Amino acid sequence: MNDADSFWAMLAEKAIGILLIILSILVFYFTTTSSVLSVFSGVFIFIGIGILVSGAFLMIVRPPD
Repeated sequence: MNDADSFWAMLAEKAIGILLIILSILVFYFTTTSSVLSVFSGVFIFIGIGILVSGAFLMIVRPPD
């Protein structure tokens, strides 16, 4: 993989990681503030944690050189 491809791959990983982190924050917010979702709050918190971990993983990992 040349330098240009590596740059775009890294940029895509970081952008998707940021989007996943924002999505998990929205899941946490709407789960805690919505009374309709209170029955399933455990499920949505678990899903939000999974999304947050995958987003953080994409932000931390570097592509191989």
